Amino acid sequence: MANNHRVDKKWLNGTTTIVAGTGVQGSESNMLNHSRGIFVDINLDLYVADRDNHRIQLFGLNQQNGITVVGKGSTNITISLNGPTGVVLDGNQHLFIIDHGNHRIIGSNENGFRCIVACSGQGSTSNKLSFPQSIAFDSFGNLFVVDQNNNRIQKFCLSTNFCNSQ
Repeated sequence: MANNHRVDKKWLNGTTTIVAGTGVQGSESNMLNHSRGIFVDINLDLYVADRDNHRIQLFGLNQQNGITVVGKGSTNITISLNGPTGVVLDGNQHLFIIDHGNHRIIGSNENGFRCIVACSGQGSTSNKLSFPQSIAFDSFGNLFVVDQNNNRIQKFCLSTNFCNSQ
């Protein structure tokens, strides 16, 4: 519900519940501004790519207020975001963020956040992206990126032991 500035949950019985955002555009901890991507972890916590607030918000289960985990307003600023459109949490609790406006993919580790893919700016060569939209991992740990303006799906081998054998 990007244009409605909220994330809704639709129950099997057909009812709908707002789980993040208020429906009003804003930057307070309980508000969103054109959110684009979500991820729900095994604890049912909700990560939201809050695009026009340039941040990733974490909403605990049944919590109305989110915590900014990265981006504008974060208490632990290690990297800036420009219009994030997606977020994925891997099995090791590392976040991967589509930094749409900066044409790159951000990853987390024990030391904070850093660029992991397309770190040298926008472009069409094999090591660059142009307005990435979404990401997914395969079972080998390779990263697939929907590269919108280059009209392609780009594969990045993050586990070199497996990528060369495929």
